Amino acid sequence: MHTVLTRGNSILAYSLSVLACLTFCCFLSTVFLDYRTTAIINTGKVIVKNVPDYSSSREIRDLGHLTFDLHTDLTHLFNWNVKQLFLYLTAEYKTPENELNQVVLWDKIIRRGENAVLELSSMHTKYYFWDDGNGLRGHQNVTLTLSWNIIPNAGLLPSIFALGQHSFKFPQTYTMSAV
Repeated sequence: MHTVLTRGNSILAYSLSVLACLTFCCFLSTVFLDYRTTAIINTGKVIVKNVPDYSSSREIRDLGHLTFDLHTDLTHLFNWNVKQLFLYLTAEYKTPENELNQVVLWDKIIRRGENAVLELSSMHTKYYFWDDGNGLRGHQNVTLTLSWNIIPNAGLLPSIFALGQHSFKFPQTYTMSAV
């Protein structure tokens, strides 16, 4: 006859196998859903300053400052398998030194049950828009893109880009006044 420990081990192993199978089936029920949505992004005040970057090497670098408007409805992204959304707004541009520059300007976490309709107007960036040189002044093509990660209960952690981007340009002259 089997001991109590052997029987307990068999029951536990079988229960965990069934739980893993059920979790996988739950994951399959939402993996093929389309999590994209439209975002309307606009810029307001856009300036560029040439200031020392005291956080690294005290070199004089370009610091961009902008205000933005963001309008999107993310409520349909939530289902039983979505715990929260991690949203982030990035700026992408090219410089002679770097083929691709990506800077995260703003982020937000939206948990299930919170208001997922964003109607943001004249928002300041949450993070500094530093360039690693002097590539922002007069730059003609900086693209803002809203993206998000879906934090699921079970399954993959997808990174999704919104439908809709906004391109803007920086002024040709540096601003000397305070922001």
